[in-house]
Amino acid sequence: MFPSFSDPSGLCRASATPNCYFLLLLIIYVLIINSTACSNGNCQVLESCSSVTDCGPGLYCGNCPAMGKNQPICTRGQATIPTTIINGLPFNKYSWLMTHNAFSIVDAPPLPGVQRITFYNQEDSVTNQLRNGVRGLMLDMYDFENDIWLCHSFRGQCYNFTAFQPAINTLKEVETFLSQNPSEIVTIIIEDYVHTPKGLTNLFTNAGLDKYWFPVSKMPRKGEDWLTVTEMVQENHRLLVFTSIASKEAEEGIAYQWRYMVENESGDGGVVRGSCPNRKESQPLNSKSASLFLQNSFPTFPVESDSCKEHSAVLGGLVGTCYKAAGNVMPNFLAVNFYMRSDGNGVFDVLDRMNGQTLCGCSTVTACQAGAPFGTCKNVAVSNTTQTANAFGSFSGSVQLSGSASTIHFPNILYFYLLLFSFLVLQL
Repeated sequence: MFPSFSDPSGLCRASATPNCYFLLLLIIYVLIINSTACSNGNCQVLESCSSVTDCGPGLYCGNCPAMGKNQPICTRGQATIPTTIINGLPFNKYSWLMTHNAFSIVDAPPLPGVQRITFYNQEDSVTNQLRNGVRGLMLDMYDFENDIWLCHSFRGQCYNFTAFQPAINTLKEVETFLSQNPSEIVTIIIEDYVHTPKGLTNLFTNAGLDKYWFPVSKMPRKGEDWLTVTEMVQENHRLLVFTSIASKEAEEGIAYQWRYMVENESGDGGVVRGSCPNRKESQPLNSKSASLFLQNSFPTFPVESDSCKEHSAVLGGLVGTCYKAAGNVMPNFLAVNFYMRSDGNGVFDVLDRMNGQTLCGCSTVTACQAGAPFGTCKNVAVSNTTQTANAFGSFSGSVQLSGSASTIHFPNILYFYLLLFSFLVLQL
């Protein structure tokens, strides 16, 4: 009869070998580890977890199989709001998180009776993105069904299988956020396919956003500093809107994007290590005539399961390359897909380091000290550099991922191209 494992001491008496003492030590070690393991919201970033409730504020429980990291760990899901640490500087001195195709959300319902066939880029609502510290939204706007819709489409036309929702719905989310957070500033970049006269003007007015509008007349045209964030808040000019159509600046008072900012190549061309070419519509990145800098850091074809790898150490290297290409100017906007996914710290840590270097000359913005001379940094442990908006701001959006996204794209990519090919053939 085998000795009972419920009585380790009996096992030792029966065997009287060194193995029994090893077994006892192993059991004691496991008991100690289990008793001291973090749980119930006490786990910090990079510590093992089994559910989101194990992790502290601003964290979620996730892994990164694309990097061979299958063990779930507490992962950052919220940004530090830099103005809550160093405030009052010109707007162009800060770096902000921007979501590429912020509206193209996994699990967003399609039109009734229609199978949506397109790519997805984000996993949570625009409201939640803003609560998690996103301050820039890329939106593709089209004329569709006698209205203006958000579509992730092609050939400059929106179809029922590429449509998401009327743009006013998303803009009302922005309005609600701005009204509830009177010190926050949001930037919207429109990939513009709207041809209805005064279409965008009426859209933003009907969404209640005109009262936050930053006027084109106050935007610097020769690379000067912008107003300070304090002045923008005091004047309630807290919404910056840019369009990809130059004529709309004169027609509707909407700023033409590449008159005020430089931008690197989007898609695969913008994520090549050691390279940071400018987008063809943009001035060279080192141009001194534009004082904002948008860095795109996402592949042409978005895949959730790979995005955690894209937001690992390689992202910091890409930012460093673009910083040098721009003449040692830090990007003001860092645009990504699936912004929450990473192998631990992700895009949020990169932004902390970007803001730290620019705002106070420190390795992370959490080491900055308001009112202290530039280069005077607090002693911040590595683990503390991952503190999120909850430590310095008032935002507490949910960071739990939907978990359904990774099963969506790959089957649809082939389907999408087959449909696109068929559509193009029919047009010939």
